[in-house]
Amino acid sequence: MRKQPEQQAPPVQRLRIRYAKRGRLRFTSHRDFSRAFERAVFRARLPMAYSSGFHPHPRISYAGAAPTGSASEAEYVEIGLAAVVDPADIHAQLEEALPVGLDVLEVVESPGGSLADLLEASRWWADIEAQPTEAAIAVDAFLAADSVLVERMTKKGLRELDCRVPVVSLVAGPAPDDSPAGARLDLVLRHAVPSIRPDDVLRGLAQVSAVALGPAPLLTRIAQGPLDEETGEVRDPLHARS
Repeated sequence: MRKQPEQQAPPVQRLRIRYAKRGRLRFTSHRDFSRAFERAVFRARLPMAYSSGFHPHPRISYAGAAPTGSASEAEYVEIGLAAVVDPADIHAQLEEALPVGLDVLEVVESPGGSLADLLEASRWWADIEAQPTEAAIAVDAFLAADSVLVERMTKKGLRELDCRVPVVSLVAGPAPDDSPAGARLDLVLRHAVPSIRPDDVLRGLAQVSAVALGPAPLLTRIAQGPLDEETGEVRDPLHARS
């Protein structure tokens, strides 16, 4: 009879971490990041709590990862620890252990509950080739539509999705002076099932207008968290309950 595995003690502290994907590191997949993060945890010798079972693994929970190829200033992960530590120390240790471009921005103690449940919406910037006036016309056409259907290849095959429904707000303006793009779109996108990504919205824009997106629009997630239904603002999930 196979011997039962030793039961691990539950975490005594949980920390929530906000990190960024910048520069060339935006092309790392979620799997790539999880491997890099676990290596960083081991290099930093963090007092991790482990799961029970025949194959214990460090208690790390990932939430709301951005699509591969998009930059982000608002990615989140939660870790469970076997000892109580100062979040500032964990911040410094992880920042030193992770590669440049995967940058730790904030570490706070978890108040409990589900981090994933707090991630109701995201705010994105999309830098596109079109000039601001052209982009504004495309945005008006998109927002005026009741439904904008786009196709995306999924694990279950080609699927038709309505990319208009989860769009909370969409505004076109000029791109920053240091950007090669012509216009910047400011998009607030509600997290829905099925999931709609910002590139789905860009395809929808092109479908309802002749807007020029360019060969590789730069997508950057600026915020991710609870959605204020009155203002349309995406709030900070690390301080949502404080």
